Amino acid sequence: MAESILQGLNEEQSLAVTNTEGYIRVIAGAGSGKTRALTHRFAYLVNELGISTSNILCVTFTNKAANEMKKRIRNMIGDNDTGYICTFHGFCVQVLKEDIHVLNYPKNFIIIDTEDVNSILHGIFEDMGLNSKDYTFTTLTNMITERKSKEPYLNDILSTNHDELRQKFLSAKRLDDAIFYRYLYEQKKCFALDFDDLINFVLYILEEQEEIRVKWQKKLEYIMVDEFQDVNVRQYRLAQILSDYHHNLFIVGDPDQTIYSWRGARVEYILNFDKAYPSSKTIIMDKNYRSTPNIIKASNSLIEKNKQRIDKNLIPIKSLDIPVLYNHAKTTLLEAEWITKQIKTLQEAGTKLRNIAILYRSHFVSRIFEEIFIKENIPYTIYSGIEFYKRKEIKDVLCYLRMVAYGDDISFNRIINVPKRNIGEKRMTFLKEYAENHTCSLYQALSENMEENLIAKTRAKEFISLVDKYKPIYAEMKLSELLTGVLNDSGYEALLRTNGEQERLDNLAELKQSIFDYESNAGEECTLEDYLEKISLFTNIDQKESNDSVQMMTIHTAKGLEFPYVFVCGLNEGIFPSKHIDTMDKLEEERRLAYVAYTRAEQALFLSDAEGVNYDGSFRYPSRFIFNIEKNYLTYTVELEDRLTGDANYYIEQNERKLDGNNRLFNVNDFIKHNVFGNGKILEINKDTSSYLIQFENIETSRNISFKIKLEYLGG
Repeated sequence: MAESILQGLNEEQSLAVTNTEGYIRVIAGAGSGKTRALTHRFAYLVNELGISTSNILCVTFTNKAANEMKKRIRNMIGDNDTGYICTFHGFCVQVLKEDIHVLNYPKNFIIIDTEDVNSILHGIFEDMGLNSKDYTFTTLTNMITERKSKEPYLNDILSTNHDELRQKFLSAKRLDDAIFYRYLYEQKKCFALDFDDLINFVLYILEEQEEIRVKWQKKLEYIMVDEFQDVNVRQYRLAQILSDYHHNLFIVGDPDQTIYSWRGARVEYILNFDKAYPSSKTIIMDKNYRSTPNIIKASNSLIEKNKQRIDKNLIPIKSLDIPVLYNHAKTTLLEAEWITKQIKTLQEAGTKLRNIAILYRSHFVSRIFEEIFIKENIPYTIYSGIEFYKRKEIKDVLCYLRMVAYGDDISFNRIINVPKRNIGEKRMTFLKEYAENHTCSLYQALSENMEENLIAKTRAKEFISLVDKYKPIYAEMKLSELLTGVLNDSGYEALLRTNGEQERLDNLAELKQSIFDYESNAGEECTLEDYLEKISLFTNIDQKESNDSVQMMTIHTAKGLEFPYVFVCGLNEGIFPSKHIDTMDKLEEERRLAYVAYTRAEQALFLSDAEGVNYDGSFRYPSRFIFNIEKNYLTYTVELEDRLTGDANYYIEQNERKLDGNNRLFNVNDFIKHNVFGNGKILEINKDTSSYLIQFENIETSRNISFKIKLEYLGG
């Protein structure tokens, strides 16, 4: 059995699979087969060591990766029960379903997504008389997330009742406090947890409840964490706590692919794992099975310019000799036309368009390509916009299902008037006041006031009848039958047909398909609550691909994907790297992002940029992520003019001086001019005090001048 599990693995992969005890760090380069190592390790634990799947936790960062891993493992172990293979959020839901009662929360708590959060904020905006000049939903969401990460807000939720929490936001002196506590109040009313709460609640339980902590620690004998370079503070803490009994923590990741610091990822956790756990072993998987040698040489040459990394060079296994092409164009139009020409050449040679990807740093770069592709009749798919389960029609229908299961205020607010039922602002104000005064839900408020003159004139009775019809019987129904019944009885599907909204109807058909697939695979867990829980955790749903189209997406979206042919466009200073970069750490992350982009390519990689002027008046120079690659690893389609190369390198050098050491711009022995002191020479640079030691021509003794003071460069 062990031989079959290890069959086809290379030496490093085999080491990762068979080193089962203790703290293990695997540095897995791009295309090195880390998913293969993880799945085989899981199968090895089960089939060779006899470990129960219920005693293994395998955490990855996306539902797509988790589902793919489950499929592979099922095939290997011959068992549908794969235990805990899930995202961090998914695992936290399992813990809370079992133990949230210790916080006096019901087992059937609601998980709210971004749309639900915005719905709550919309209500807060209206009730508090806010407008976009005061805040935006984004700034408020960021504020709430930040406060939840730093403040002991759970005490406010858990140790106060509804009235006390209500008084807290009513009596708040600062607007931020009033908004924050009002948000917590709206959450607690529905026993609703957002994504931040899921891990915060679990950490609170594990840290405060020793009996529950030890139960989970003993249960999870082996813990594996994928993409460890992307973990944040709370995820790292969770892995620490859970592994603190059996001391079996297996992490796999690549510091060179850390591109989510803006989401809280801390690359130092994987870099310093051996310091946190001195007994740990490190295995480096550096054989690349994805890309051709020239792609690997160019990628290695780029990423070795970073300092914050574990030294490794990918070793290509493929042997095709295809050059990496770099094209410099005079305009963005010419850049797009060059890429279009390359795509047509590939197409004529028999390449399917779906095997071609165009990657860019920011969405706005795609505009010129869309125009050219439409003109040249090249089908394309842009992977951006609204994710499937967040599209309006899908969210509306899911809220109908949530009303049947939970009857929560968030869903009520969203769909009470979809289709129109004449429940306007005046009637909603009445219902909210009634609900506040009687400590009940808005649904109960409506149900108890059907005879009120204000309500009787509406179509509210249809809504109440719909929910009351299915609430007692939904648990006995097939989900697909429930969905069909709700769509018919609510009039929602008829509304879309009447309005001729075919795309939305197609999306509903896809939702029906997703429920059918869920029913086919869920087994005993096939309940409405379980389905809604799983859907609430989907943050990255695959969009349906057209039959054959060029794939266009940001590099962040492309993380974890691979394509035979990859074009990375818009490689200009100020675009990629972004003009918003203000530290060397952020520049290194941008370089890692370029590395991720380059290593998505399997057979051929094309890099491109264009001259021009940015809207702020700055000139578009070729990106340093071109110049960072040794020139012999790239095939230039045109030679850059010496003037352009010189100007670009000077711009890059000045920019990196500014980033290196608190905005330092000059070197020792540079001659400068000070607005008051006149001409002088830099004698020393003191990074600790962020200053230059300068000897001025007209002053006997030298002066320490802050980096912040503007100096004119006279020469070196």
